[in-house]
Amino acid sequence: MLDAAEQGLTLTDRAYERQLRTLRPALLKAHFALQQSGRQVLVIVSGSDGAGKGELVHRLNEWLDPRGVTTTAFWDHSDEEDERPHFYRFWRAMPGAGKIGIFFGSWYTRPIIDRVTKSRRKRDFVPELDRIVAFEKMLADGGIHVLKLWLHLSKPAQRQRLKELERLGRLGPDDWKHFKQYDRFRTVSELALEHTHQPHAPWHPVDATDRRHREITAAKLLLATLEHAATLEAPKRRARAAAPAARTWVPGPSQLDQVDLTQRLTVSQYERELPQLQERLSRLAWRAREEKVPTILAFEGWDAAGKGSAIRRVTQALDPRLYRVVGIAAPTDEERAQHYLWRFWRHVPRDGRITIFDRTWYGRVLVERVEGFAPVADWDRAYFEIDAFERQLVDHGAALGKFWIHISPAEQLKRFKERQRVAWKRHKITDEDWRNRKKLPAYKAAVDEMLARCSPGEAPFTVVAGDDKRFARVQILRTIVERLEGALEAGA
Repeated sequence: MLDAAEQGLTLTDRAYERQLRTLRPALLKAHFALQQSGRQVLVIVSGSDGAGKGELVHRLNEWLDPRGVTTTAFWDHSDEEDERPHFYRFWRAMPGAGKIGIFFGSWYTRPIIDRVTKSRRKRDFVPELDRIVAFEKMLADGGIHVLKLWLHLSKPAQRQRLKELERLGRLGPDDWKHFKQYDRFRTVSELALEHTHQPHAPWHPVDATDRRHREITAAKLLLATLEHAATLEAPKRRARAAAPAARTWVPGPSQLDQVDLTQRLTVSQYERELPQLQERLSRLAWRAREEKVPTILAFEGWDAAGKGSAIRRVTQALDPRLYRVVGIAAPTDEERAQHYLWRFWRHVPRDGRITIFDRTWYGRVLVERVEGFAPVADWDRAYFEIDAFERQLVDHGAALGKFWIHISPAEQLKRFKERQRVAWKRHKITDEDWRNRKKLPAYKAAVDEMLARCSPGEAPFTVVAGDDKRFARVQILRTIVERLEGALEAGA
């Protein structure tokens, strides 16, 4: 693939200026059209050391409307980034609707360098590239157009360029060290490019020997990307979905029907077990803090199932400095302008901290599915996207606990009426709760599919018997303790 870029193409100053006079207004026009369309474009600028990646980033910013561009350079990792999964730093910088994001460096940098230096094993390299392919496919499916530019220099051209940069005092700290491994960098980079050159995110190798040719080529590629993106219909976020499409999912036995809702704890049992589990959780939380193990707790369940009261029994055991509760409601305008997983990635805790989600990313396959806020193709694809998200959390060493609190329709009706009757509970019951109750069969089908498809061995769902609140709280605390102990043992 890199051979295609080794052509030594050049442009004269006159030819460069002539093409630029046409390209600059066309780029601005396409950029304004993109802003109106609500689409997103992500430009990845990668390639050889000394190939002018930084210069090209400056030039693209010069040619575009600066109000609609966000440029992020990925180099050194901050402590905040090191204490989260690898893709966290990229999710945080994603462009919003109608915006262009320019990434100087990307998710390719670390895998390639690690493989060149052999700090990453060969057998781990291709699986990492597969994860990148899946990640870029998820971005593309979510409406983000990815333009990947690889600026290439031949070995003689790179040597000459590095000498020029050294003379100007602009040489990077690792440039000559990397040059000594030029052939290995080329081999590894070629493999990475070929493996990740996909229809949804193709690579565009650019001969970077001549600055003018490099800039004009990149401008033309960006113009084509912007024009294509702007012609597509903006994603209808939270609009009613079209008629259902055909699906291959075949329902199996209902997991909800197998839950024994008659399970109870006496008051004496509850008062004995609850403080014991809370004490164990408190000690484990401090140990996780010391050993830098993050914890993510995800709570879902029927309306009035007791999620809030269960979360309170968890937080009672924790020092306030260690945890954060994130309540998830309808997305804000800022969140609607992003991929749906963005608002959850931004709350992923640092190592040693705890984040508790009251409602979660599973809204995509529950509320958005049943209420028609997401097309069938989108929520059906979300099962795989959620699985990839959770695998990254677990691979990073996080203790992940996912809970569905299950109650019977009769118990839910009883709690609804109690909320209407008791003044200080009245704010908990809304017309939407009654409306959702009328859709229990549709929601039950969605929950059963969620439990079947989103409960792998490393990130299982715990279905909680919630008709008795005391039993539910103890079951949840016991599960959290077991999950955290397992994560701590795995990281030891």
